[in-house]
Amino acid sequence: MSKESKGFRVGDLFDIRPTKSYGLTNTRLFETKGNVPVVVNSSLNNGIGGYVDLQPLEKGNIITFSDTTTSEGIFYQPNDFIGYSHVQGLYPSEESKWTKKSYLYFKTAFSVAVKGKYNYGVKFNRTKAAEEIVYLPITSNGTIDYTYMEERISELEEERISELEEERISELEVYLKVTGLNDYILTTEEQNALEIFDDGSLQWEVYNVKSLFGESTRGKRLKSMDRISGYLPFVTAGEGDEGISAYIGNNVEIFSKNTSTIDMFGSAKYRNYDYGADDHVAVVHTENLSKYAAIFVTSALHKAAHAGQFDYSRNFYAKNADELSISLPTKNKQPDFVFMETYIKATQKLVIKDVINWKDEIIHKTKSVVRK
Repeated sequence: MSKESKGFRVGDLFDIRPTKSYGLTNTRLFETKGNVPVVVNSSLNNGIGGYVDLQPLEKGNIITFSDTTTSEGIFYQPNDFIGYSHVQGLYPSEESKWTKKSYLYFKTAFSVAVKGKYNYGVKFNRTKAAEEIVYLPITSNGTIDYTYMEERISELEEERISELEEERISELEVYLKVTGLNDYILTTEEQNALEIFDDGSLQWEVYNVKSLFGESTRGKRLKSMDRISGYLPFVTAGEGDEGISAYIGNNVEIFSKNTSTIDMFGSAKYRNYDYGADDHVAVVHTENLSKYAAIFVTSALHKAAHAGQFDYSRNFYAKNADELSISLPTKNKQPDFVFMETYIKATQKLVIKDVINWKDEIIHKTKSVVRK
């Protein structure tokens, strides 16, 4: 059953007058950067033209519109702001009765009432705005039903949150399925691997890197000015963007995915893609391992090489990788790559589970805020 409504003259509900401005040129007004919004003559971004470090001149919780743009420039301003020439404010006759949600309802009804009537040739000024009739829900005695407006906006917001929740869950499920990460239930073997790792019963042994993976390879220098734009990741020293400094099209040596790199500072990273590398990068050839075992080994490489012994004065090179000793789980006096793979798989599943729990918590908190 639809709610009964009645037409109200906007000028009877609000005093429409220009918002307070500093009267400055745009250069002066926007020369500082801050957190106070400036509402300008725009139909975009809630009418906000920028944020400045000046004292606000208007209180939030008000409707604004521009009399120089189309009727699409009607906005609700939740925060204190600075006005602007030709930006009008609607100041309520009964201020205490208007809340954020009833204002949002009114803003929508007002926009519907004036849609298509005004443009740059027919100005939407405050005199014409005051004469507009806006239809609002009413109580049994014919007065504006503010409670209904608030409840209706709350319902619409909850419906939207529900839609977003379904969209996010669907997107997450698709992503997890496409990437093969949709299974986050631990197997018995994975649970056992976590327990063994934590309880101290796991057997470890120290191994020389060269004896396990052969000689490491050093990349070759390629000056920035000589790099041709392309699609091959080019790895250099550094933590930003995982050390990828450019994507190149040069004819360089391509290192296989599923290998590990160690840069000049001793920082090791696992690479799940083919790449090129400069002369400050050593490549450890773990490509014959499974992905998960290679990730485990990369962690061991990083722990051994990134302990502060390498820096600008003493760079890490491929020969250092060959001499590196790393500690790995062992079985029958051999590296237990099966355990390493199982352990990393288990750890990955725990991370995925945490992400899903975080997502559910955010949705729950968002719903709680909307209901307030």
